[in-house]
Amino acid sequence: MSASDDVWILGIRMTKFGKHADLDTVDLAAEAALGALADAGITMADVGVLAAGNLMNASAGIGQQLQKQIGQTGIPVYNVANACATGATALRTAIMAVKAGEVAYGMAVGVEKLSGAGLLAGGSKADDSDVWQPKGRYGAVAPIDGRIGTETMPGVFAQIGTEYGHKYGGTSFELFARISEKNHAHSTLNPLAAYQKRFTLEQIMNDVMIAYPNTRPMCSANCDGAAAAIVCNGETLRSLSLEQRRRAVKVSASVLTTDPYEDGCQVLPNVNTLTRRAAATAYEQAGIGPGDLDLVELHDCFATAELVHYDNLMLCDEGGAPDFFNSGATWRDGSTPVNVSGGLQSKGHPIAATGIANIWEICHHLRGEAGDRQIENAKVGLAHVIGLGSACGVHVLERSAA
Repeated sequence: MSASDDVWILGIRMTKFGKHADLDTVDLAAEAALGALADAGITMADVGVLAAGNLMNASAGIGQQLQKQIGQTGIPVYNVANACATGATALRTAIMAVKAGEVAYGMAVGVEKLSGAGLLAGGSKADDSDVWQPKGRYGAVAPIDGRIGTETMPGVFAQIGTEYGHKYGGTSFELFARISEKNHAHSTLNPLAAYQKRFTLEQIMNDVMIAYPNTRPMCSANCDGAAAAIVCNGETLRSLSLEQRRRAVKVSASVLTTDPYEDGCQVLPNVNTLTRRAAATAYEQAGIGPGDLDLVELHDCFATAELVHYDNLMLCDEGGAPDFFNSGATWRDGSTPVNVSGGLQSKGHPIAATGIANIWEICHHLRGEAGDRQIENAKVGLAHVIGLGSACGVHVLERSAA
């Protein structure tokens, strides 16, 4: 089998996000994996590599556990953990194996059990001394929580949003709340979203404040869920049925980045630089520009994050994110619909599943299978995730010409 630059998503499945008290992690992963196989029209015997993403129990070997439930065929398994970019990283792992010509079909799965987990990624003071001394393996890169900032995600992204407003102007508490209002409105059309409830602007602004300017409805919802995808090369796709070729979605770009060295991001995370670099590389790979996108699913872990990523993904001019949102562009009927699924704030955020779930949403619009929330005549979409630590995944997807 020869190397191929031509990679296609043949099958994809997302479970209902929410609380699944009666299902464990392997059950959820199996539901998504078997659903993706059925959607692709193949069996586990056809799959040449499995990349399985899970963050909260990364040492458990989710890929091997999953095989026992869906088919142990002896293929290589990669267990992936890469913060909130885990699912996108698993998919990229399968894509690289297909591109290299090692396998005809690859499977990627992301799964998490997170309902009731509360706030994630908080740090703590090492001691109460008034004098700080570098020590241990990380030296100067020591826990910052309670010293110079916070490592708790609501606080981190609150800082990121207010920093953008300080630098460029145009932001306000109400503006961020209106972004959340949009996403919750979109969620009412998504039957797989964890929450499908519309909120008024007043309800959002008067809800419990988590970390200014993000209230509770403006924060992503920890929940249970899984998503899986099957990828193949172009040669393999051409041997399949017309219906399989028609529903296949082209992966025009698959990019993963981390933070480059900057003094600041050795202490506090910089979600902007690695996202902008990933987007620029993805546009170059795909041979398109931001203006060619028919829809975007971006990592709105908080309302403040969505705003800054308008800029980072170059959907607007630098510093122009408030005006871009105020223009109505990001609503479902706007020029660049963003998070038509409801986004992480209402669709939910089972960490390792999110990267593939964002791609699931794009695929369904490109196939014309998104139901009541369908973006008419969608041809090109972009899916984005970011995980602090740090990792950013961007995929550009295109509708089949078959």
